[in-house]
Amino acid sequence: MKGELATRGGEPVVVVGAGVIGLTTAIVVAEAGYAVRVLTREPPAATTSALAGALWEPFLAEPRERLARWAYEGLPVLAQLAEREGETGVRLVDGVEAHRSADAPPPWWSAEVPGLVSPAAPADLPPGYRSGHRARLPLLDMPRYLGYLTDRLAAAGGRIERRTVGSLAQLGDQAGALVNCTGLGARDLVPDDALRPVRGHVLRVANPGIERWFVDVSGEDGEGGEEIVYVLPQRDTVILGGTAHRDRWDTTPDPRVAERILRRCAAAHPALATARVLTHRVGLRPWRPRVRLERETLPNGVVCVHSYGHGGCGVTVSWGCAAEALALLTGRSGP
Repeated sequence: MKGELATRGGEPVVVVGAGVIGLTTAIVVAEAGYAVRVLTREPPAATTSALAGALWEPFLAEPRERLARWAYEGLPVLAQLAEREGETGVRLVDGVEAHRSADAPPPWWSAEVPGLVSPAAPADLPPGYRSGHRARLPLLDMPRYLGYLTDRLAAAGGRIERRTVGSLAQLGDQAGALVNCTGLGARDLVPDDALRPVRGHVLRVANPGIERWFVDVSGEDGEGGEEIVYVLPQRDTVILGGTAHRDRWDTTPDPRVAERILRRCAAAHPALATARVLTHRVGLRPWRPRVRLERETLPNGVVCVHSYGHGGCGVTVSWGCAAEALALLTGRSGP
């Protein structure tokens, strides 16, 4: 595949952003045979991706038809990585999506993956829930996974540089081609006023013995759909969530929100009521009415592929989006 991408002056492909979208894209491009540099203001461990609960599931992004395709492309990749959990931080874990009403429909994204989900038995449901679906899905330990991606990129010849990027146009003078994976940072960098923050607040607690993930999809939270319930076990710890507060830029943990999260999660798993709280985490998801994954030619003639606005499912769609970004770079796919 090397040589299909006509980079200006033989310069490397520059990927801006080192979250899960940026790192995965850089890996796919580097493993296709191209020289790659990743420019990032923060190291991968300090990006929003490091705070994710990281259950494979399309969430808080549009359009659904593109999300589904990207997600399905990434599912077998993550399943394969789960065979090396110690190295990658990826596991396949059983769990339940539960609803407080009877006869909840299956998740919208399950239609094209026969057998991925099945109706939950009454014994699978916590008190107060009347229906739901079981599934075995990838669940990622994000700090470990980001470390794995960083090492894999280095093995493919890519390198990461700490640098603040003020302008894509100016950067284009130093790159053969660009991929913009800056997440919420694209609001100022592009600029793109369609990007909005969706504040996510989670707790990390000591695991009292929980082995299965749990998600409440009933939406009956009393906060306009902005406070949600999920329990994601990460071996010795559990990630408890969470929130989806739109247009909130504050990343300071709110003790009142944390108390509500713990109370709602303990209603599903009573053992969590006395679990030791280890850390509070707050991150800003990059939401946009539609994920932007398209090719643009900058004024100086350099190709720039934009890949941002993935909301709450960057991990879920990362491999599918990376493959499409490479296709756009090489001209094998239209915007």
